[in-house]
Amino acid sequence: MSNELSSELIPEDCVLTILDSDLDVRKGTTSVVPHTSLNEREGALAPVQPALRTAQNETSVSNPEYAVAHGRAKSFYQTYERKADLQHQTHYCPGCGHGVVHKMLARAIDELGIQDRTILIAPVGCSVFTYYYFDVGNIQAAHGRAPAVATGVTRSRPESIVIAYQGDGDLSAIGSAEILHAANRGENITVIFVNNAIYSMTGGQAAPTTLLGQKSTTTPGGRNAANEGYPLHMSELLATLEAPVYIERVGLGDNKQIAQATRAIRRAVENQTRGLGFSLIEVLSPCPTIWKMQPVEAQHWVRDVMEKTFPLGVFKDRAKDAQPKPLPENAPPLEQVPRILGVAEAGLPEGNAHHMNQETADLDLRLRVAGFGGQGVLLLGEVLAEAGLDAGLEVSWLPSYGPEMRSGTSNCHVRLAGQPIDSPLVTHPDVLVAMNEPSLHKFCASVRPGGWIVYNGDTLPAECERTDLHILARSFTHLAAELGDARAANMVMLGVLLEATNVLPEASIDAALRRLLKNPKWVELDERALALGRNLLKESLAQSTPRFTLSQKS
Repeated sequence: MSNELSSELIPEDCVLTILDSDLDVRKGTTSVVPHTSLNEREGALAPVQPALRTAQNETSVSNPEYAVAHGRAKSFYQTYERKADLQHQTHYCPGCGHGVVHKMLARAIDELGIQDRTILIAPVGCSVFTYYYFDVGNIQAAHGRAPAVATGVTRSRPESIVIAYQGDGDLSAIGSAEILHAANRGENITVIFVNNAIYSMTGGQAAPTTLLGQKSTTTPGGRNAANEGYPLHMSELLATLEAPVYIERVGLGDNKQIAQATRAIRRAVENQTRGLGFSLIEVLSPCPTIWKMQPVEAQHWVRDVMEKTFPLGVFKDRAKDAQPKPLPENAPPLEQVPRILGVAEAGLPEGNAHHMNQETADLDLRLRVAGFGGQGVLLLGEVLAEAGLDAGLEVSWLPSYGPEMRSGTSNCHVRLAGQPIDSPLVTHPDVLVAMNEPSLHKFCASVRPGGWIVYNGDTLPAECERTDLHILARSFTHLAAELGDARAANMVMLGVLLEATNVLPEASIDAALRRLLKNPKWVELDERALALGRNLLKESLAQSTPRFTLSQKS
């Protein structure tokens, strides 16, 4: 076919399909001629396109011998206006399989009549610009996260048809966890997995699907199983799970494969319209530019080489026996949320904001509590946060702890404020409650001048002395043991903190304890520990400097 070809030279008994307009011109009963390649579309067939567009618009009326078999899918935009230039064509390289897969998917959407219900999820990769072409709902996702985003969409909009469109570097590498768990849950989504065995958009690095011996920028000598492992067979892997309904691998290596791929993609989308659950179609696709091949050569490489590593076929098909997944229950009415959370019991305190003994508009109290795991560090912070809520304040509580169940590091950030809190992080606390010496060393230098350090030790280490702070050092563990349980040391220290800051009313502290502690024995012990801490600070202040009240922050 040469550039001089004109519409007069088209045989009367042929079908000619131009991918740009997706138009078949037919006369009578005809057989289908293979689609022209994208390479040919850009060159040899360009002069024919105006004549064929004329055929689409006029010949079916003026010449009754011709009829339009099908045109551009309605699910495509008529003009790709989101592109800066060349708005009549895609950005894909000549011979790229993405355009072919796009056409298959768009046709399936049209045939099933679901354009207005379809939401397409596109992550990072060559598929990132699907929203340029598909006239459906479009959402961009972070690299590899399309199945997670699709899960959220299908659960919040169960009436929608949700399709994740991913490449092999995206799905099988950074997104391997997301696709595995979405499949294992049987999410009612369809995944189109375009596998060209390489990272294309970023320049040709090895992907989990790169073939053994295949060269890439990161495997210049070819993929070696001893160094990079074996190609990852995602369809086979996911097919071992119980939940997926339909998993098939297809190819774009020749017309027969393309016809089967078209049927598979339609069926996968149709499964979702029936509410059956998770379907995935893996498409072996050519990438001539990165493979450094001509388009036809790349297409043959899919059929002759890739297929040996990734055999085509159906790996799971439960569609015949699968039952539609039940729709998720509607979210409960807002008025039922307190009951569900267990905070609607009769007699629950209404709050004690009226007991606040100071204006709170400018209040911004920042606290850091630190110690070993098992010392009640996080509980101390929770009591402060719960009491702050009870008192009508804005609060935040941010825990931080190591992996150990006991004796690991543990600390929490707490803020009590009269205005909305911008960040829960406390880098410079007004009060540091250090329940062990390592925590004191770690955080003592960060306390604001004029603030407090409450330390669980007989004396403050010399290297932690500061003349611009109020410091109280006692063996609170021993004091708590004398009360009946050394584990109440955190509440003795809380009592000191409450007396020093004079912010929260006792009624709010009492309400917080009763919400957090279910055992009345512990409530009674902690109340005595709080009283001990308050009295301890009062006595210490009476013997030294006048009482200090933390200044409020603007």
